[in-house]
Amino acid sequence: MWEALEQSGWVKTFGSTGWMYASVSVIHYLTMFWFIGSIAVVDLRVMGVAARKRNVAELADQIFPWAWTGMALAIVSGFFMFAADAGDWAPDPVFHVKLLMIAISIVFAIIVQRGAPTWAAAPERSLPDLPAEPNTWTPSLGQHR
Repeated sequence: MWEALEQSGWVKTFGSTGWMYASVSVIHYLTMFWFIGSIAVVDLRVMGVAARKRNVAELADQIFPWAWTGMALAIVSGFFMFAADAGDWAPDPVFHVKLLMIAISIVFAIIVQRGAPTWAAAPERSLPDLPAEPNTWTPSLGQHR
């Protein structure tokens, strides 16, 4: 199945055209940093480390649309990169771990987005009752070849 994807016409063209693959790779990395950086700003605010004068809910409302846009672009560009070498990537357990870490990180981002209004209304505290989300991104970033 994965080899069929890899051998389809548009994927072969994409994979064999250096500038296309390189452009999509750059887009993928930039949008991942865009997403992770956006989420990190909100996480740091929730933890009371950064932007202490900003309301958590307002900051989250401003940043999360940008974060999800970056994530959508990262998923699309990641699929293009995956398709070019699908036969190699699909069975790789390290790739599976990467996908799992990304899924867990998305769940934490959703928890932070939904919890931001509640945390904004709560009295000031140093750390929320939530695991440290940025730590879940670190292993997934190192999985790119």
